Formats: sequence, C-alpha cells, structure tokens
Amino acid sequence: MSAPYAEVIGDPIAQSKSPAIHNFWLGKLGIDAEYHACHVRPEELEDYFTRRRGDVDWRGCNVTMPHKQAIVPFLGRLDPLAAKIGAVNTVFSEQDGALSGANTDAAGFLEPLRGELVKPHLFRMARIMGTGGAARAIVAALADHGFTIVLAGRDPAKARALLDELAPQGEHHGVDLAYFADPTDFTFDDRADCLDLVVNASPLGMRGQPPLAFDWTHAPPGAIAYDIVTDPLETGFLAAASAAGHRTIDGLAMLVGQAAAAFEKFFGQPAPRQHDAELRAMLTA
Repeated sequence: MSAPYAEVIGDPIAQSKSPAIHNFWLGKLGIDAEYHACHVRPEELEDYFTRRRGDVDWRGCNVTMPHKQAIVPFLGRLDPLAAKIGAVNTVFSEQDGALSGANTDAAGFLEPLRGELVKPHLFRMARIMGTGGAARAIVAALADHGFTIVLAGRDPAKARALLDELAPQGEHHGVDLAYFADPTDFTFDDRADCLDLVVNASPLGMRGQPPLAFDWTHAPPGAIAYDIVTDPLETGFLAAASAAGHRTIDGLAMLVGQAAAAFEKFFGQPAPRQHDAELRAMLTA
C-alpha cells in the first residue's frame, strides 16, 4: 500500500530544500507520508494536474519558479490572498475534489520581520528587486504593513503596473533594475525611528543565475537586507550587505515559514517548529 505524499514542482527543481524540510517534520511527528520534488516544465503543467487529480495518495504541492502565476487557470478555487496577489505557491485538494490554491509566501516572508513590525515607526520603506510571483506576494504584504515601496524590474512599466494593481493607495515608485547598480552620492537624512528594507525577490544571485547588481550606497544606515534566494544561502547580495554593516536575513527564513503553513494543509498537523534550530543546522550542514 502506497503512502500519502505531497511535493514541490518547478523548473528547475533540483535545488529545492522543500523535501528536506517537510520530510524532517514528518519524521519528527511520526507521520507515515512522503514529500518529493517533481520537475515540471511550463508545457507540462496541465498534464501534471490532470494526473494528480486522480491520485488518491496525492495531498497537494508547493509551487516554485516559474509556475506561481501560470498554474492559476488549472485550479478550481483560490483563497482571498492568493486571488489578490494573483500568484499561488500551495495547491491542495478540497473534500469535494476541487483543487484549491493558496499563497503562503506573504506570511512566510513576514515571519522573520515580526519583531520589527510590532514597533512603531515614523516611516517604512522597502526597495524590492523583482516583479515575479514571489515579488507580488512581498509587495502586497509590505503595502499592508504601511511601507512605501520602490519596486525595481527589468521592465519599469511592469513594476509600475504591479504596484498600481496590488498597492494602489501608496506613493510607490517603479524603476529600472539598473537604477540600483551604480553608486550614488545621495546623503540620507536621519533615519531614526524608520524601518528600511532592501529585498531581492528575484532569482538573480541563485546558483546558475547572474548576480544581482545592487550598490549599497542606495541603502540608508540600518537598512535590513533580505534575500529570498535559498541556493546559495549566502548570496553575493547578502555578503555585500553584511560588509557594508547591514543586518541580513537569508532565504531560509521565508522558505521555512511558508513551508510550515503548507505542511498543515497537506498533512493535517502543525509543523513542529520547536525543532527550527535543528532543521536549520541540517539544511546548512
């Protein structure tokens, strides 16, 4: 008799740490189930969901680049946040057999920032690199928490349109990604009681991808550098930020946070987060 399973899909997928995370939690809880990685190319998405719908052991899947927006037409339902963001990173079967899409990226991204977000600030600003599915979740999440956003992409018009769609109320700006590549002599004012983030929400800096060109003269003192890339964990972006004296958050923080929300949907129990230190040690060994 086969065991229940969930999986992560993407193209490429070999670099994914999701199987290690979910199988670690399954082991800690003694759940007889498995979690796999499955390479699915864009032209294979429809066939993938057709086959999985008929598999009684399949509990759902996480979705990584480049499928977070492309899978939406294959789903029967979207939760309100996923519908607002227009991107899905978690798919699971409802009791009636319908496929439902959720977005746990927003909550996962915010998790390591909770300590900062509970503090009052005179001003909050985020410089975000990237305009893909993960960036959409991050823009929506930070706009809801009072951030003014500068969104940088290869196509500034796309960045502007994304801001108009997801954060229409704020004084946000869409710029060319190249804007941040060269040094600036801009002098920042007193940033006391302000919260500044610089976020790489693109695949740049991932193993096999070009590096992200960001000059840290564009970030005020005290800004937090946050890179959602997980392979490698210590990206050039984070190394340069650390050298410039900035606090850094690596992609593992978001990955574990979003995985925990998905785990409960797949396997019906909360992830055992009391083992986070052991999990991080295993993933970074």
